[in-house]
Amino acid sequence: MTIDKNKTNQRLIVAISGASGAIYGIAALRALRCAGIETHLVVSKAAALSLGAELDITLADVHALADVVYKPADIGAAIASGSFRTLGMLVAPCSVKSMSEIATGVTSSLISRAADVCLKERRRVVLMVRESPLHLGHLRTMAAVTEMGAIIAPPMPAFYTRPETLEEMVEQTVARTLALFDVDVPMKRWGEDVGL
Repeated sequence: MTIDKNKTNQRLIVAISGASGAIYGIAALRALRCAGIETHLVVSKAAALSLGAELDITLADVHALADVVYKPADIGAAIASGSFRTLGMLVAPCSVKSMSEIATGVTSSLISRAADVCLKERRRVVLMVRESPLHLGHLRTMAAVTEMGAIIAPPMPAFYTRPETLEEMVEQTVARTLALFDVDVPMKRWGEDVGL
């Protein structure tokens, strides 16, 4: 049997945790679909609850944006194994709880287990941490997870692009984040599309 390595590597795990900002995970799923990347989605229970408060979208609507969906407690899922090849994992948004579980190797949910697996396999893990202000414990946890190989990428808007809508701000931030996985989606680039 011959396996097309390019095809099996064109998968990305996307997790939406309970922090405010599910809009980032949703925008990532849409962008990845346009880029032809297979998505494997986990939505935490807390994230499912916050969807209704933040957006006019249901959990079923979010699930429909992904190629494969897993239950948050399914630690026996394919993405919980290192033999399941992916580009890595994006947690968008990432709660402090999820970040802390990942930093300590406490894999009590599929989100933290899948991230732990990606880290041990030396795959890219990007955490769009959504918390402000930060106390020393948060900062130490960010340092610890960075030392393990993850990338902390808080969703910061790029105002040099002169966004006119919230959607433009979110899409630019998500595109910049997906670039960390070498996934090329449309975005405004400094020195190419914008600049002094």
